[in-house]
Amino acid sequence: MSDKPQKPKRPQQVYTLLVQIGRKTGDGLPKAATGAALMVYASGVDEDEAVRETVAILKQADLNPLDVTGYGTLEERIAQGHEIEADERELMDRALAENSVIVAQMTPFFDKP
Repeated sequence: MSDKPQKPKRPQQVYTLLVQIGRKTGDGLPKAATGAALMVYASGVDEDEAVRETVAILKQADLNPLDVTGYGTLEERIAQGHEIEADERELMDRALAENSVIVAQMTPFFDKP
């Protein structure tokens, strides 16, 4: 048996992330798109872990993540005055329950119409 003290386990939280993605062969974006923005709910013990997991999963899905902006946890967003709709809360709850990354919205970018 180890005499090493056990670190207290930190609880998972859900973070809201905005991920900018660039083009990559096989990414599934519309042909004329130059990239996209993804609104993501990702679980993690901290925001850094949520970002790392999100980037890893998006790369596995043949996407090209370029930049990630964190908007914090549900509590942090409420404190900032964000209005959180019921369907958004449901997706956050699901991300926490499944310890997963959920893409809630994808908005492709186009140069010009």
